[in-house]
Amino acid sequence: MEKTQERRVAARTGSASLGSPGAGCAPVGNSASPRPGRKRVIEGVLSKYTNLIQGWQNRYFVLDPELGQLQYFVNEQGRSQKPRGSLPLIGRHLKNENLRASRRVMNQAEGQQKNLVQSIESLPMRGPLSCLDQDLLLLKATSAATLSCLGECLTILQPAYSRAPPSGESDTDALKTPCTPDLEPVKDQENVPVWSVPKSPSGERLRNGGVSAEPSLTKKKSLQNAAEDSLEGISVSDEEIDAEDNVEKDLDVLEEQRSVILQLCSQLKLGMDLTRVVLPTFILEKRSLLEMYSNFMAHPDLFLAISAGSGPEERMVLFLEYYLTAFHEGRKGAVTKKPYNPMLGETFHCSWEVPRDQIRPLGSETHPVGSAGRETNTRSDQEAVRAGPDCCRVRFVAEQVSHHPPVSGFYCECSERGMCVNTHVWTKSKFMGMSVGVSMVGEGLLYLRDHCEEYVFTFPSAYARSILTVPWVELGGKVTISCVQTGYSANVTFHTKPFYGGKVHRVTAEVKHSSGIIVCKAQGEWNGTLEFTYSRGETKVIDTSKLTVIRKLIRPVEKQGRTESRRLWQYVTRALKEGNIDLATEHKHVLEEHQRSEERRRTQNNMGWKPIYFSKEGDGWVYRNPLRKTLK
Repeated sequence: MEKTQERRVAARTGSASLGSPGAGCAPVGNSASPRPGRKRVIEGVLSKYTNLIQGWQNRYFVLDPELGQLQYFVNEQGRSQKPRGSLPLIGRHLKNENLRASRRVMNQAEGQQKNLVQSIESLPMRGPLSCLDQDLLLLKATSAATLSCLGECLTILQPAYSRAPPSGESDTDALKTPCTPDLEPVKDQENVPVWSVPKSPSGERLRNGGVSAEPSLTKKKSLQNAAEDSLEGISVSDEEIDAEDNVEKDLDVLEEQRSVILQLCSQLKLGMDLTRVVLPTFILEKRSLLEMYSNFMAHPDLFLAISAGSGPEERMVLFLEYYLTAFHEGRKGAVTKKPYNPMLGETFHCSWEVPRDQIRPLGSETHPVGSAGRETNTRSDQEAVRAGPDCCRVRFVAEQVSHHPPVSGFYCECSERGMCVNTHVWTKSKFMGMSVGVSMVGEGLLYLRDHCEEYVFTFPSAYARSILTVPWVELGGKVTISCVQTGYSANVTFHTKPFYGGKVHRVTAEVKHSSGIIVCKAQGEWNGTLEFTYSRGETKVIDTSKLTVIRKLIRPVEKQGRTESRRLWQYVTRALKEGNIDLATEHKHVLEEHQRSEERRRTQNNMGWKPIYFSKEGDGWVYRNPLRKTLK
C-alpha cells in the first residue's frame, strides 16, 4: 500500500514538472544552476512503468526546457552516456486525464504477479516435484475399484434375478441360483445344473469339495468321504473303460475370438506371469490338467517293462524309451488348447489293466503286436475286458496340493510289479509375445522294489505357438534322468524350432555311465519316429503313432467323489461340447468364486490347507502312503 502511494506521488510530481517547469514547481531531484537568460534544467528520479514482469522501476529523468526534450537514464551515474529514451516536448500540451483505466490494468498485473509469487513460494523447498496429486489418484483408484465391484455384482445378480421363481414356490427353490454355492446343484435356463457344495451344520464349508482337516459336527461324514476318495478305497468294480475323446478338432479361430486374444495381449507385457491372469473360456480344453497328467501313462506296458530289464544299463534304456514315448499321447489333436486349472483339493483317479504277455521290452522277440516297427491301433473294448489274474493293474491318483503357486502331485503304482512313481509339478506360465511358455518345475521319482533302485527325472518346458491363428505346442529344454544306485544317467534335450529352417518336435538323448561311457543314443521326434543306437552298434526304431494305447479305466461321473475332476468340471465340459461358451464361462466363474470365498474364509480363521493324499517334504510333495512304505 505504501509503495502504491509513493508511485502516485511520483507520478503527480512528474506531471507537474512536465507541465510547467518554470511555474515554480519544485524539482524532484537536483537541478543545475541556471545561467543568466537560460531556463533551469530540472532533473531527478521518477517512477516509470517498465513492463509486465518488472512493473514500476525508478529511473533518472532530465527535463531540458531550452531543447524542449525529456530524457531518462537508468540511474544518475549514467547521465554521461547516451539516454535510454527521450521524448520531444516542443509544441506539446499536457493535461490531466482519467487514469482509472490505466490503473485498473496495472493493478490487475500486480495481482497476477502476487499470485504467481505466492504459488512459487508454496512449492516444497526439498524433494522431487511431481505433477500428480496423490489424493486425487487414490480417489480415482478407489472409485474405479468400486465401479468394477458393482459391475461384477450386477453380472451375478442378473442371471439370478432372471431365474427367480414366482412367489408361490418354495423357499428352497427360490434360493437355488448360481450365486449361492452353498446349496445343491441347480438348474439353469438350459437345464444344466451349477456345481455347488452343501453347507455343513457347523458352518464349515469345504473348499472345492475338499475334506477339512479340523474337527466339526460333520466329522463322521468327512471321514467317510475321505475313505471313499482314497487310492485304496476306490472300488475297482465301478471303473469302466474311458470313452472320452479329447482330440480337439476345431482348427478355426473366429474373428471375435481373435479380437479378444488381441485385446488381452495388448494388456500384457513380455515375460509377465500368467498364473493369475483370467484367460477366455473358448481356449480351454475339455479336461483338467490332472487328467492330462494321467495320459502320460497311456503306454503302461512300457512302464511295467522297466522292471523286466536284465541289468542296470537295460533298465535305464527302458526307462528312457518309456519317457520319450509318453508325451505324444498327452498332447492330442492338431490344435492346442489349455486344460482347466485344477481347483485346490481337486483329485483324479483312474487305473489301467495290462495283460502280462504284453509286458515286454520293445523290439524283443516275445513282444506281441505293438512292437517297434509293427503297426497297431488302440486296444478295442473287447481286448480291454478285465482278464482277472492275466492282467497287472496300474493305479493312478492326482491332487492339486497348492493353488498359489499352482502345484500338482500325482502318484502311480503297480503293487504286483513293485513299482511306484511319485511326482510333483509346479506350472509357471509367462507371456512371450505371440506364444506362451510353461515351465514345469518339479521332479519325479520312480522306485523299483526288486532292484532297490530310484530314478529321479525332471520335465521339459512347453510352448504354445501361434496363439492368434492355429495354436500348436512344442517342447523345449534339457531334462535329466539319474539313478544314484547304479551310476547310470540320461541327458535329454528337446529342441525348439529355430526361426529360420529346422525341424519341429526334435529330441536327442544319450545314456551314459558315471565313468563317462555312452551306452545309448537316441534322436528323432517325440511325437513321431525315434531311433535308438546302442554301443554294440545295434539300432531300434520306435514309431510313437503305431504304439498300442491302452485306455484307462475310470468310474462314471455319478459315482465319483465331489472333488474329482470330471464331476467338478462336468457342466463346463458339457457347455463346451455344445459350443455354448457363455454358459461354460458362467459355470467356470461359479467354481472360481467359490474357491476365492473359501480362501478368504480360511484366511480370516487363520486356517491352512491340508491335502488329502500328499504331504509336503522339503521343497516337494510326497504321497502319504506310497508302495515303498508298505513293502518295507
